[in-house]
Formats: sequence, C-alpha cells, structure tokens
Amino acid sequence: MHRDAHGAIARLFVLLLVGLFFLYATARPFVLVLSKDDLKENPPYSVDDESSNSESSEWEEFGDSESKSEDELDPGSWCPIFEPDSMAGASPKSEDEALYYSGIRKMVSSVSSGDPGLMEEATSEIETAAVGGFPHAQSALGFLCRTGQLREQNGAKAFLYHQFAADGGNMQSKMALAYTYLRQDMYENAVELYAELAEAAVSSFLISKDSPVIEHVRLHTGAEENKEALRKSRGEEDEDFQITEYQALKGNAGAMYKIGMIYYFGLRGVRRDHARALSWFLKAVEKGEPRSMELLGEIYARGAGVERNYTKALEWLTLASKQQYFSAYNGMGYLYVKGYGVEKKNYTKAKEYFEKAANNKEPGGHYNLGVLYLKGIGVKKDVRLACNFFITAANAGQPKAFYQLAKMFHTGVGLKKNIPLATGLYKLVAERGPWSSLSRWALESYLKGEVGKAFLLYSRMAELGYEVAQSNAAWILDKFGERSMCMGEAGFCTDAERHQRAHSLWWQASEQGNEHAALLIGDAYYYGRGTERDYDRAAEAYMHAKSQSNAQAMFNLGYMHEHGQGLPFDLHLAKRYYDEALENDPVAKLPVTLALASLWIRKNYANSFLVRFLFGGFLS
Repeated sequence: MHRDAHGAIARLFVLLLVGLFFLYATARPFVLVLSKDDLKENPPYSVDDESSNSESSEWEEFGDSESKSEDELDPGSWCPIFEPDSMAGASPKSEDEALYYSGIRKMVSSVSSGDPGLMEEATSEIETAAVGGFPHAQSALGFLCRTGQLREQNGAKAFLYHQFAADGGNMQSKMALAYTYLRQDMYENAVELYAELAEAAVSSFLISKDSPVIEHVRLHTGAEENKEALRKSRGEEDEDFQITEYQALKGNAGAMYKIGMIYYFGLRGVRRDHARALSWFLKAVEKGEPRSMELLGEIYARGAGVERNYTKALEWLTLASKQQYFSAYNGMGYLYVKGYGVEKKNYTKAKEYFEKAANNKEPGGHYNLGVLYLKGIGVKKDVRLACNFFITAANAGQPKAFYQLAKMFHTGVGLKKNIPLATGLYKLVAERGPWSSLSRWALESYLKGEVGKAFLLYSRMAELGYEVAQSNAAWILDKFGERSMCMGEAGFCTDAERHQRAHSLWWQASEQGNEHAALLIGDAYYYGRGTERDYDRAAEAYMHAKSQSNAQAMFNLGYMHEHGQGLPFDLHLAKRYYDEALENDPVAKLPVTLALASLWIRKNYANSFLVRFLFGGFLS
C-alpha cells in the first residue's frame, strides 16, 4: 500500500481490533484498527428514509446475476497460454483476438528462447490488434510502453493505452490505472477503480467457506534465494506433495481431500486442474470425507470443471452441514437468497442458515448477516448492526468483510468517510482477484529454470501494483543479469537499462513498505549503481528502511553521520544509530563493535596523527 494509506491506518487509535488480513500483497501484515472517531453517530440503528435507500442501492452483494467464471472476471487473461487445458475447445471470437493471443504467445516464447526476432513479431501483432480497437491488446501495448520493450519507455502512452483498454473492460488495465493514481495520491480516482476490482475479486471467492490465502512467494530473503519457500512450492516434485499423493492413492480420505484442494486452487506450485480436483473430491466423499462434500457444492455452484448445477450444489452442501461443517450453511443460505437450486428465494430460511453458521463461530455467517442487515434483505435495515457483524467477521480474517468495511469508509455509510483508507482496503482485496494467477505462472516458470518467462510475468504483475512482484522482478534483474531476458528499447537490455529498471522496481516496492527494497535503493545512491551517486537520497532511503526497524539501515545511517556523508557530521548520532542496529539485530555485534571502536578513537584522539592516518581519506 502507498505510504500515505499506511499513515492513515497508523493514525487510528486502538478501540476495536478488526483483524489481521494476511494477503501477502504488501511487505508486512496488514492490521486494521478502528476508533470511536471512525464509528458514525448517524445514521441511527434503523435506517429507512429515502436517502439511505438510494445510497444503499450501491451495496449489491446478493445480486440477481449468476456468479461469473474467472475467465469472465478477467477478460483477456493469459490463461490460454499458461493453462491451455482449462481453455480446451475455446477458439478466438475475432481476428483481433487471434492476433492478440498469437502476439502474447510469441512474446512469452521470445523471453524463453532468447529470440528478439520473436518479440518483434509479437509487438507487431499486438499493435495491429490494438489499433483495431481490441482492448486486451491495448492493455498489452500499455505494458510494453510502460516497461520500454522494443520502444521508448513512455508512461503517458502507457496510461493512454490502459485507459482505452479499461474502457473496453480489461480488468488488468484497471489495476494498472488504479495503482498509477495511488502512487500520485489521487485517491478519488484510485478508489473508484479499486472498488470495482475488489467487487470482481469478491465474486471469485467461495460462497460457503473462506478461500485459502494463496501466498505470493518471495523469491529471495534479501540477498539470498528463499530456498525454503521455493522448496515448498515445487509442485508435484515436492516431497510433501508426493507423500500426500501416495497416501491418497492408498485410500486415505484426508489425503484425497488435500490433493483435491491443491489441484483446485493451484497451491504449493501445482498447476491448477479443476477436473483432477473434482476426481479426488468424489473419491474422498465415497469414503465419507465431509470437507470434500462442501467443496463439491462449491464446484457445482460455480461450474468449475463441470456444468453448473445449483441443485447438486445444494445437495452436497446440505450433506456437509449434516456432518457438522458449519461453513456449508453459508453456501446454503446464499442459494436461498439468490433462489438458485430451490423453488424460490427464501430470505427467512437464508437468515436461519447464516445464523447457524455464525452461532458456530463461522466468520462467513457474520459477514452474510451483515449484508442482510445492511441491505434490509428479509430483515429491517440496520446499518449499525451490519457494521458490527462485518467487524466480527473481519476480526476473524474474513476477506469479504474487509471489502464491506472498505465500502463503508468509501461511502460514509456506517463509518465516517475515509477515502485513503478505503483505497488501501480495496487494494488488498482486489489483489486477490483472478489476475493474481500471474503469480502462480511466474513461480512455476522460475522453478522450471525459465527465468526470462518468470521475469516477464512478474513485470506485468508489478505494473498492476503487486509489491511482491516488484521485489521479485527487481531481484531477478540483479541476480541473473543477462539471463533475465530483460527486453529493452532496441533489443535485450543493456547493463544501464537493467540497472535503471531494477532501480525503478525496488523504489516502487520500497514505497509499499519493503524495507529490503529501501535498503537497496539507498545502496544504489550511495555507491552510484545504475544512477548518479547521491548521498542525500541515499540517506533518505536508509531513513525509510530504518523506520521499518532495519538494522542494516541503522548501521548505514550511523556510518554516514560518522563521516558526514549526506548527513551532518555528528559522532553522538552515529553512536545512537550503531546502538540501535545492535538492539534490533544481535548479528550486528561485530560490525557495531568495530564501528564503536572507531568512534572512540575519533573522540579521544580527535586531532592526532592516528586519526588523520586512519580516517583522513573519509574526510578529504
């Protein structure tokens, strides 16, 4: 999240701890805290006047339209290239669409094979489709302009192409535009886009239980590759996966459920496969595994890998609920609210099911009750009570509740209007949308050794505002150099182009709270790597990293004070920073001890030959 949105959150005083929402989109866990000042005195408990009705008409959660597939929620997705099995039988609907996907395939092949000629063909096809008005090609062209691939880097052109694409319904361009506005503190523009994106993301969530949080894996821990996280993400080659699969093949129902979950969501680096997930869930329920019953209800309700069948969905959810899986009541209530798989809508029955879920400590039940009271569906409208339900659900980490709280901050319904905070909350939810599949494909490519493909995908994701992708793309550039297959203005990136692009990516990540990125930016300015040496800007970056309790940044600030580089020459402040570095990281003991010895010599033998001999070079 942008630093000002972080600041808006930090200024809130503790009264109601709404919860921890670990989305791994930011460098640090997101904590939302509300105060009395945020709770609106008006409207009263019951809201029935005409103005409130028109205002709440925007709160469409249980709409009449059927839930959309991920392909419908993220039109123009690169899924046909990276998950072709899921798109079997689909064919381009127009010549421009065929050109677009041909261009994307060639672009991916170019960075895989190291053939710049393929990239030239790719950009030509994408441009042709874009000129023809195909919005998804315009989005890809915006990406090429933003990153300067076989053309001059041009943010203004990128913005224009993304605007055209967004007007044509491309959601990834809307993400790119929203992030662009956010970086410029244009919250009024950003919040509208993030609100739409978050709504689409929520539409992709499960209807009964919470979707698992799929962590965007960090490729590095700073200077080193994140071997432990990568080991756990090796897909079907992972030892833990193979053990679980072996147990499933031997008839272990719990293992069958776990394998089904891994394939359904594409967890642990495994390629998503709804057909295989369905097969494992069906095998598990034959052995009476109740969690699989609930997932089968989800699968039939969403039509994931099977033809959508709400009657079957209700049957499976009902069976799961009878096995004490109380989250299934949420899905059953949802079907009664929508009138799917039942004779007609029945709000009374829906409320009963939501209450059963809530009474059994299911956060989704609290969320769904909140929606009923917010909209007055089958109950008397009560915004205050709805807000309480959302807070309870959010406190348990329910992502849809964060979405509703964002809407309250956005519209001023139930909570005082706070556009920066609403923007930040929407962004967190939006980053769980179907376009986050880019992260799975990038990780899969990286683990196969296809570094160029991984860099391309992380670069696309970075443009959409994902901090972890910005960090991963920058790290690939620094770690692999030419092997990153970075494409520059006239072919593969020169050293200067790679340094500049890495610098830009690290800077964006640092804006979103990545302390390691801020440290690297400081180093770039201090040593003049990829940019002109600038001690003042180095100190500014180190201060940013220091504010996030980074011991290395504290040490560097101490050093700069000791030697008067970018900061006033001040031995007292230097000692304070050295001491803070040691307090925050015991590993700093040796360098801090040496630095303090240096300070002691400088203070006690200020004008001696020893000081001039040892430190003269620093002061000249």
